[in-house]
Amino acid sequence: MDVTFQNSYNHSYNYNNSYSYNDSYSYNYSYGSNDSDVYDYSDYYDNNKTYDDGCHKTEVIHFGAVVTPVIFAMVIMFSCVGNALVLLVLIKYENLKSLTNTFLLNLAISDLIFIIGLPFWAIDLVWGWIFGDVICKLVNFIFYLGYYSSLLFLTIMTMHRYMAVVHPLSVHWNSTSYHSFGISAFIWFLSFCAATPQYIFKTAATTDGRDYCDYNNITWKLFSIYEQNVFFLTAFFTIAFCYSRILGRLLKPMSHRRPKTIRLILCIVIAFYLGWTPYNVSMFLSSLTSFHIAPFNDCHVSTALDFVSTVSRLVAFSHCCLNPMFYVFMGVKFRDHLKTALKNFCRKDNQLKDRRQSHLIYSNGEEITL
Repeated sequence: MDVTFQNSYNHSYNYNNSYSYNDSYSYNYSYGSNDSDVYDYSDYYDNNKTYDDGCHKTEVIHFGAVVTPVIFAMVIMFSCVGNALVLLVLIKYENLKSLTNTFLLNLAISDLIFIIGLPFWAIDLVWGWIFGDVICKLVNFIFYLGYYSSLLFLTIMTMHRYMAVVHPLSVHWNSTSYHSFGISAFIWFLSFCAATPQYIFKTAATTDGRDYCDYNNITWKLFSIYEQNVFFLTAFFTIAFCYSRILGRLLKPMSHRRPKTIRLILCIVIAFYLGWTPYNVSMFLSSLTSFHIAPFNDCHVSTALDFVSTVSRLVAFSHCCLNPMFYVFMGVKFRDHLKTALKNFCRKDNQLKDRRQSHLIYSNGEEITL
């Protein structure tokens, strides 16, 4: 018996001794008449699982298609405003020869690069990938370039603080523009290399009338997941070690900077761990389904994992709009600079209005512009 129906989200189900489900949220399962499984992994980050014909995941798909665009829109708005203000203050009021300011500047740029891909993924969830092969490669490359560079700058900032607080005399962190540029250039180069496989192995394709952007090989799909996990774990343990030593030093009786500094550090660590740990764990667990490892090949378990992956992804991607708050906005110096910038903007705006009004001459009830 052949039955085919289509829902409002353009997800098709075909029953003919086989089950084929294509969606931009990467639930693509194909069963032939034989016992071999044919996999089509259709998205840049999602879970890929193979089950019996009865495992339908429309609720997960609908949840992602409705919630994700809304959350992404909010993240884009707050991240653009927050990181743009960071760039404004750093460029106009701060010394960019300082390593700390240089790292903050690059971190803001990384976060802005990171959000470039979010509108494309939001559209992909609703209508599929409609942008073609070149944009598929570029968007994925830019997205992961922002991800890796943000993670690396976050880590190098932690290491800088660790050396400044725990070993202020043993190692001299040079603050010249030459060293700032050199360290930043190396981080961007490393991020570029880490993101390059996305450009090479991602491709746009169409299956059962559904367009998607995905890896052309399952090996590179798994490589991408484990690459993210390795980068995250490296940053995770580095940050944990550095901040544990920093807190230990600041908690000593001779320290005079405890309250504000400890609160800031705790906010940074908690935000980082809460934001990225669930996401990376869910990514790793989702990769196990490719190897048919129990219990992840069970329909109920996999569906629950899909919900967890969707929510954890939204939380992790929201971290880019929190960085300005935790790294800069809690600083008194930054708030003073921001107030000055806003006052100058308001003053210039009022002066511009005054000039426009001075160019208006009213004669016989008519308005004449000079």
